[in-house]
Amino acid sequence: MAKKKEELDEETLALIHWCIEVESFLVKGGATQAQAQEFIEEDIENLTDQFYDGLTPEEAANIALSD
Repeated sequence: MAKKKEELDEETLALIHWCIEVESFLVKGGATQAQAQEFIEEDIENLTDQFYDGLTPEEAANIALSD
């Protein structure tokens, strides 16, 4: 019996797309794609806070790159 795919709510989808944009800005800033993905996985709680605080993906990436 096939499992029904879980549907994500709009807010979760927006966060995922926001993180994808953060990843692209991290790569543009000099990180490898693997480094950018690892950073997002390890710092997702902080990134989620930044998302809800209204930061743009570019602002979040710049903060990460300046650390």
